[in-house]
Amino acid sequence: MPSAKPKKKRRNKAAGLTRLPKGPNGGIELLLIQSVDHLGKQGEVVEVKPGYANNYLLPQGLATIASDHHKRMVEKHKAKLNEIEIARLQDLNDLAELVSKQSITIEANANDEGHLYGSVGAADIVAALKQNEINLTNDQIRLEGVLKELGLYTVKVHLHQEIETELKVWVVPSVETETA
Repeated sequence: MPSAKPKKKRRNKAAGLTRLPKGPNGGIELLLIQSVDHLGKQGEVVEVKPGYANNYLLPQGLATIASDHHKRMVEKHKAKLNEIEIARLQDLNDLAELVSKQSITIEANANDEGHLYGSVGAADIVAALKQNEINLTNDQIRLEGVLKELGLYTVKVHLHQEIETELKVWVVPSVETETA
């Protein structure tokens, strides 16, 4: 006699998930915990598509559900948030001024015509700045393409929505040490 298999219970996918509040345009209403480029500033209520909310803003901790409680808390702490943002902007302005005064040199292997065998990218620039005790991330360096020739380049550095500066980058041929 064949043994009867117990039936598997199907789980409702939506059973464990909480519904996110819908905005007036059909998107998800979120309260920004941090300022997000091209979206809004800290403390603002924004409406985004569900995928953007579930896959980026909420997991990264950049936003939270725009409940009445959270909105009241933001209003209560608005002055303190403004002070923190002003201090942060001042620090970023100081960093922008420091970066704009910098001129970094990156050595790279090149042929006689000045074409590089490889290329110089954002990671190389960040590493060179780190040697000067300036810590930036690769996404803050805005290149219009990788640097493939020797020479002087002006590279844009994006620190904040409102703060952008420029950096001088010298790409020079690497000095080969000759052994006698």
